[in-house]
Amino acid sequence: MSIVDKLMSKRGLYASFWIIGIFMITILIYFTANLAKEVPPLPKKVVSINNEVLYTYDDIVEGKALFQQFDLMDYGTLLGMGAYLGPDFTTEFLHKRAEYLNDFYGLQLYGKTWNNLSKVEQGAIKEKTKQDIKEQTVLAEEKVVYTNASSQAYKSNVKYLIDFLVNGDHERAWRAGVIKPNEALKIAAFFDWSQLVASSLRPGTNRTWSNNWPPEPLIDQDVNFNSHFVSLWEFLLLWAFTIVVVYVAYEKLFNKEHQDGELSEPLRITKIFPSQEKLLKYVPIVALFIFLQMVLGGYLAHIYVDPTENFILSQDILPFNVMRALHTNLAIIWVAVGWLVGGLLIAPLVSGRDLKIPRLVDILWVALLVVGGGGLIGIYLGATGQMRETWFWLGNEGRELLNLGRIWDIGLVIGLVLWFGMVYSTIRKAAGNKLLIGTIIWSAFGIATLYIAGMMPIHKIMPNFTVDDYYRWWVVHLWVELTFELFAAGVIAFLSVALGLVREKTAEKVMLFELFLIMASGTLGVGHHYWWQGLDEYWIAIGGIFSALEPLPLALLMIEAIKEQNHIKAEGKRFDFGIPFMWLAGSAFLNWFGAGFLGMVINTPTISYYSHGTYLIMPHGHVALLGAFGYIAIAFIYMTARANSLAKGLKWDEALSKTAFWMITIGTLLYVLPTIIIGFEQTAVAHELGYYAARSREVLENMQGWMWFRILPDGMMIIGSAILLWDTFQKIYIAKKA
Repeated sequence: MSIVDKLMSKRGLYASFWIIGIFMITILIYFTANLAKEVPPLPKKVVSINNEVLYTYDDIVEGKALFQQFDLMDYGTLLGMGAYLGPDFTTEFLHKRAEYLNDFYGLQLYGKTWNNLSKVEQGAIKEKTKQDIKEQTVLAEEKVVYTNASSQAYKSNVKYLIDFLVNGDHERAWRAGVIKPNEALKIAAFFDWSQLVASSLRPGTNRTWSNNWPPEPLIDQDVNFNSHFVSLWEFLLLWAFTIVVVYVAYEKLFNKEHQDGELSEPLRITKIFPSQEKLLKYVPIVALFIFLQMVLGGYLAHIYVDPTENFILSQDILPFNVMRALHTNLAIIWVAVGWLVGGLLIAPLVSGRDLKIPRLVDILWVALLVVGGGGLIGIYLGATGQMRETWFWLGNEGRELLNLGRIWDIGLVIGLVLWFGMVYSTIRKAAGNKLLIGTIIWSAFGIATLYIAGMMPIHKIMPNFTVDDYYRWWVVHLWVELTFELFAAGVIAFLSVALGLVREKTAEKVMLFELFLIMASGTLGVGHHYWWQGLDEYWIAIGGIFSALEPLPLALLMIEAIKEQNHIKAEGKRFDFGIPFMWLAGSAFLNWFGAGFLGMVINTPTISYYSHGTYLIMPHGHVALLGAFGYIAIAFIYMTARANSLAKGLKWDEALSKTAFWMITIGTLLYVLPTIIIGFEQTAVAHELGYYAARSREVLENMQGWMWFRILPDGMMIIGSAILLWDTFQKIYIAKKA
């Protein structure tokens, strides 16, 4: 047996998974332990050259809290993180500071403002502005000293921001009457700190704390060569590793010479356990949340196209930032609930016995409704200023994708732990494949516990935005792209075997190969989110190289399963789970396309530098969410409905189910077209004119045709989700006997 054959054996793959897993987690812990040494400091005070205190450490921290409370991250962005309707507040403060300095020094040296200077004079003033920002301003823990010009620029920015936040801006869909002037003043201090992160040089280097992001022509700030160097190697390694993955899959995994045993008889369900019966009420709830999320997505798209107009209801009632927070958090809720349903459905199937206390399924259902309903109401009331004293605990925590108040966070973790206990107690002694079962158990444990990373410290906000966002991405990336992916690999492998589509030993090897790639790419792949928010530039290289390889083995597994399903159909054999399998197959394709292909569109450092915080991010995020997690959740609810149908002998019509699948899938693929074209345009503008220009409304106004094109894909997804809701409801509650 060759070395390659030994490595691709079950034992070799198992050992490789644990070796790479331990190594990657050790490295992540090491980097986390050294985090405090590289994050941008929060100065005790920022003063003028005349020793006038402009703001303090406490002002920055209070400003961050208010930024979160009123959920400005779901309106605009900070250091490129957030929503894309409003400005990037970091870039806006930096750009306006540079403009003010240009006018200030122009008047001081030539008696003229910037626009009235000759090109030679502008060159001299530009160097003076760069000197002020890059050499005379140093971000340090003790204090920051502004020149007289920068002090005046800060005061000008404060005046602008207070007017904007307090009085609103109809043209940019920001509503007045929520934030008070004294609150806006503190938020301005926080924004100014972020522009110091983006413009001040990291000690001992020629790059800023945000690794020279954003591109700003007024101070000649642009990408450095290291980003091009890493991008080149990223493409080369990705190309090489993709060939290796495909070769290994077809020569060492799916090659008939390496397959042992026969296909299992497809799963036959003649009864369901009491706990599985109780899962039925979850199914329409998941479908309802999908429909509501799609409707909110359509609402947001309308506001993106025309921020000045209301859509059905006034923006005073449905402000953009609140609706976006509800849109993203509804997605998290229905995906999570769908996966919980999958775990509780599969556990008895694997073990052949029911939960010891089936009533726990009802308790979990009530808990999820309380947490989901309370959390969504809190998001609305918190961001609209109706929970000023209790916003952190019950309102809107205001971190993109992690908006739930802390009480609802704690409730969600309790629910996840309860779910893990139910799954574990049911399948831990199951006979059969211990490897597949063990993967499901350990990934379920990770799902139940890793969410806690986004809750530190548990009793208050994290003062430093960079540290806070570091752990936020632990949840958004590691919780989702690591533990959920591990669970998906285990469940899909189990279902492929149980449905008689893939041989057991082949499924084991593919799953172990997938686990190896998930640990190799998903753990430190989180780094591609970090390098412009204040962490060191080594995250550029760490973050991007392997991130597109994750979906490949599962996609290949689905290809093999589809081939077997077609073979079963050709022989005229019965296949009961065609609809759930269709969603699983769709998941594999969209996972590859969204997380892999579209992920690589934006993940190379050079492209990411210019596209960060533009529409180019949107197709990756939306398609990857549906592919990697959403379609699997839908497969779980259809599998639950199908199990109920088989056990009770109910009619099972697949026409509406297939219509819903194709409407949502085609809509999702069409959604990519306008967003990626608009994103390319914004990225080009960022390259030519800087990020401030790329985020201006004028760029989007020039793309109105493509903005309105979204009516087609959004409409298809809304109609498809409505069909999905009706289809699952009637399959559960009004289906007749066959």
